[in-house]
Amino acid sequence: MWGLPTTLSVEPTTSCNLRCPECPSGLRSFTRPTGMLESSLYKRVIDQSADHLTWLHLYFQGEPFLNPEFLEMVKYADEKRIFTSTSTNAHYLTEKNIPEILTSGLRQLIVSMDGISQETYEKYRIGGNLDKVQKGLTLLLDERKRKGKKFPRIILQFLVTGQNEHQLPRLKDWAREIGVDELQLKTTQIYDFENGSELIPSDLGYSRYIPGGTGKWKLKNQIENKCWKMWQGAVVTWDGKVVPCCFDKDARHVMGDLKEIPLQEIWNSEGYRSFRTQLLLDRSQIEICKNCTE
Repeated sequence: MWGLPTTLSVEPTTSCNLRCPECPSGLRSFTRPTGMLESSLYKRVIDQSADHLTWLHLYFQGEPFLNPEFLEMVKYADEKRIFTSTSTNAHYLTEKNIPEILTSGLRQLIVSMDGISQETYEKYRIGGNLDKVQKGLTLLLDERKRKGKKFPRIILQFLVTGQNEHQLPRLKDWAREIGVDELQLKTTQIYDFENGSELIPSDLGYSRYIPGGTGKWKLKNQIENKCWKMWQGAVVTWDGKVVPCCFDKDARHVMGDLKEIPLQEIWNSEGYRSFRTQLLLDRSQIEICKNCTE
């Protein structure tokens, strides 16, 4: 290793208000412990990495705004001149906390909204209220403009599925109308993709998967024995475990515990080096890599 991680994803909580079908938070299906990130542990992580960290994504699984100290965590990192980002389902963009969001130092807010009508939206975002999401997002954008602020930059993220792909033209019009900074059309990760799914869009340009013959599906892109993320950043769970990337949702490849070992030691540990070596030799032997097209 020539350096230390320049980015981290840190998990504020595993809790979520929705029940999305391809998400362990939504399915309540974690095999690892669940809970809330404590402020003291979070500050220890930031203090250890502030000198080499340029980007902090305060998200892994769960809905970050459910952690009552979330915006204080953003502020703590921003004061150390670290770029802060998060991802939300936007059910907590309220009149009460929007002023706090705008003064927290949050630089980027990704809003996940996978439908432009309630009927379509709730097929994936089970338990969600589209009207609440749209009103909260519009209110945030209006207040940001009123106060003359540039941040947080708002990215509207749309998981394209077979259930919502017909709404793309309407979505683009709405995104332009309310003035989001960027619209991202994202492919959906599907766990049991080999057997097909109604979530796979008919336009395979928006799919990670293609027909593989004999009724089965396969990854569109060939998996190569490389991955830049192993040398660039890591993920920290709410209880301080360091895992190699966001595909390790159940933390099966724990490289170390930040409650016991400093990040620098974990990053350069024998276990981490062995994981990187295995990835370069034969990535197909690592389960979490089998559904990843990075």
